This record gives sequence, structure tokens and C-alpha cells, in this order.
Amino acid sequence: MNVVITGIGLWTALGETAIATWQRYCEGKTALIPTPEGLVGSITLPLEKIIETTATQALKDAKLTAPLPAAGIVVGSSRGFQARWETWLGQPSLPRATWLHTLPASVSQRVAQIVGSQGIVLNPAAACATGMWAIAQGALLIQQGKCDLVLAGGVESAVSPLTLAGFRQLGVLAQERAAPFDRRRQGFGLAAGGALVVLEAEARARSRAVEPYARIAGMGLSADAEQMAAPSVNQTGALLAIHKALTRANLTPQAIHCIHSHGTGTVRNDAAEAAWIQRLFGQGVPVTGHKGALGHTLGAAGAIAIALSCLSLREQQIPPCVGCETPDFDLDIVRHSRPAPLEHILCCSYGFGGQNAVIVLARP
Repeated sequence: MNVVITGIGLWTALGETAIATWQRYCEGKTALIPTPEGLVGSITLPLEKIIETTATQALKDAKLTAPLPAAGIVVGSSRGFQARWETWLGQPSLPRATWLHTLPASVSQRVAQIVGSQGIVLNPAAACATGMWAIAQGALLIQQGKCDLVLAGGVESAVSPLTLAGFRQLGVLAQERAAPFDRRRQGFGLAAGGALVVLEAEARARSRAVEPYARIAGMGLSADAEQMAAPSVNQTGALLAIHKALTRANLTPQAIHCIHSHGTGTVRNDAAEAAWIQRLFGQGVPVTGHKGALGHTLGAAGAIAIALSCLSLREQQIPPCVGCETPDFDLDIVRHSRPAPLEHILCCSYGFGGQNAVIVLARP
């Protein structure tokens, strides 16, 4: 594909910028802390602030200045403004004058206002695959000639009583530590976060003399069409998305130098993901994931994986799968940050409803 990533905006509970997050992540630190409700991110922000922070950072990093009236916007969220609604329900005296600004489509609309866009504005919702789905859709808009510049990604501020209660009821919220692919994994820690990336047609980026972080080599989107809250028993949907991404990138599994996994730290999801990795790649490819360090940010998680993988390509460094001490699978789980010659990274994101999103990033 002729689509490159030229700017990153990133806010996580581990760092307020891409560089701050990356440095602490590579050091093996975690932003998760135990609370009576379960493991959560130590810092949170309202969704409006995450949107503003990541959008502003992404534009600045790409050396762009608003307004950008022709820019496309593809930004989504799994929970949206649910936390704000819960606060309102608990405090009836609070003013409701701004409720129109918290409707589901308000996420991408707010980004469009910051960017000054009068172009295509999309607000996808694909559960925990939302962020990566949004970036894939943004790249398709450029490939199809509908835009030559798109701001895409996912944002989430979901640490709220209802979301915590729901995941506790499902038995997937860790109480002590998040440990993806570990023999004693308990589940994940919930956290706020967001990542927006600037996508450009390669020719446009070249005309601006901007050095891209990565090129989007291929992508695959699919659905399991099986269960609402569990991965496919045979990994059919995930495998389909991966095959699509590799085919569009004109690559074989042997050309992948790192997998940035979905890695939730739950018993069933990790087992399903490990099964397809072993099936396609064996033990020959390093596997990492960020949720033990940054927490599970739901609809933002896939976009955060793309942002971090862009930094991996630039720095030629694989960050650790924080929390994994004793791997439960015969895989090369990266437990300490390591330098590596990286040309292609496979990024994976999955969500409730059997949503699967996979993107292959290439070193530009």
C-alpha cells in the first residue's frame, strides 16, 4: 500500500506522550495498581482530554497545522462517554446542558473540530478492535483515493463502576497483576488511554519531506460469527484476518520479525492467540504485547499497539511483554526489551462479537 504513518499522538496511564510511554514501557514498568474493584490504571483522564491531547500531539508530530479542511477523520471508542453518563446518573443535580456532546458519534466529531476537517468523518465501533479497525479504514480511504490525509485511531476512558462490574462478572478482571501469556495469568487491568496517528499518501509525505514512522503494508478485517464474548474455538476469524493482511502485503509468515499481540492476559484469549501463532509461525518470531504495562484500554488498545509498533520500527527495539514471568506456551515471549533488526511487524487486535483486526507495518 502507498500509505504511511507520519505522526503519533499517544496518552496512556504510563506516560503523557509517546516518548514518555515508550521509555517506561521498554524499562518494564507498569501503570497498573490493585484496588478493591480490581486492577486499574494509576492515572485516568476524561475522554475529552484524551481526544484533545492525542489529536494535538499527532498533528504537531507530523508537522501539520490546523485547519486541515480536506483531512479525513476515522476515530472510535468502545465505551465512548459512558463514564460521564454514569457520573450524571449518580449526581442528578449536575447540569445536562452538554449531553449532546457525549453522543456516540461525538468522539470523531470532536477530533474533526480540532483538526478543522470538513471531509469524511467516521466513528467506528468494533469493541476492543476499534482502534486498529479505524486505522485500517483510514488507510483504505487513502488507497481508494477518497483522501490523501487521515487522522485515525481510538480513545477510551472506561474506568467506571459499570465497566468494572461487567468485567468482574465475566471473570476477566485481574485482582493482583496482569500477566499476558503467563502460566498464572488472572486477566487484565482496565485503564484509560488513546492513540491517534496521521496517515498520508506516500507521495504527499514525500512532498513535505517528512520521514514516516512506518508504511502500512497490509491489513485484514474479519468476524468470527460464533460467540459474543469468547474467541473462536478454531481461531478461524483471526486466521482469516492474518491471511488477508499477509496476502495484501505480499508476505509470508517468515517475513514477520515481531508480533505485537492482543495479549489480554485472560485464560481463553491468550490460549487462542498462542494457538494460531504456533500454527503459523512456530517459535521463530518474537511475541510482545503492551497490556501488562499499559492496561487494557478497550477500543484504544489496537491503535496504541500500532503507535508502539511504529516506535519499535524506528528504534529497532522490541519492548517486553510486561508481567509474563513464566510463559505458558512454547513461544518466544519477549520478557526484557531487546534490540532486533525489524522490517515487518504484525499487529493484532480482537474484540467482543468476534471482531478481528490485523495490520502489517513495514519499515519505511
